[in-house]
Amino acid sequence: MEKFTKLTGIAAPMPLVNIDTDMIIPKQFLKTIQRSGLGKNLFDEMRFDREGNEVADFVLNQPAYRSAEILVAGDNFGCGSSREHAPWALLDFGIRCVISTSFADIFFNNCFKNGILPIILPQAEVDVLMADARKGANARVTVDLEAQTVTTSDGQSFGFAVDPHRKHCLMNGLDDIGLTLEKAAAIDSFEAKVATLRPWA
Repeated sequence: MEKFTKLTGIAAPMPLVNIDTDMIIPKQFLKTIQRSGLGKNLFDEMRFDREGNEVADFVLNQPAYRSAEILVAGDNFGCGSSREHAPWALLDFGIRCVISTSFADIFFNNCFKNGILPIILPQAEVDVLMADARKGANARVTVDLEAQTVTTSDGQSFGFAVDPHRKHCLMNGLDDIGLTLEKAAAIDSFEAKVATLRPWA
C-alpha cells in the first residue's frame, strides 16, 4: 500500500449528499477481484451517458478536475452496500483523500485499508473547503496527515481527528498483510520454539 504522509493536490467539489457505493462503482463492474482498472468506471452512471459519452457538466469530466486527488463531498458519503470495490475505484482514479461531514462505517474502514484518507470535518469547515475547491485547478488543498491538518489554497487550516493506529498504517503504507509482516520476526521465533517443544505438531 502506498504511504500517505502529506498531499497537495486538486480538490474536486462534489456536494451531493448520500453518495452510495453503487454510485461510486455500479454493480456491473464488481466481477473483478483486481484492485486496479476500476478507475475508468468510477461514478460511471454520472460520468457517462447511455452511449458511453462523457457528461460534460460532471465535475470529474471538467478539465480543472480530471487530475483531482481529493474529493470534498456531501454528507453520508459511501453509504449503501459494503463493496470494497468503491475505494478501489477511487484510488485507481487517483483519489487519495475524501473530506465530508460523515461517512458510512464500512466504507470509512475500507478507505483506510486501501490507502485512502477519509476526513470528517464540521459542516462549516467543509463548506469553506467546498468553496475553495470550486476555484478550480489552481487552488491546491494540502492534507498533512502527520500534523492532522487540511489547508486551503489561501492558507486557512483545519485540524482533524484520526485513530492513531490507522494513522500509523497509512503513514507507513501498511495494509492488513503489511501489519502481519511487521511481526514476521516474532512469528518466526514462535514457530521455531514450537517446533522444538512440540516436534510432532
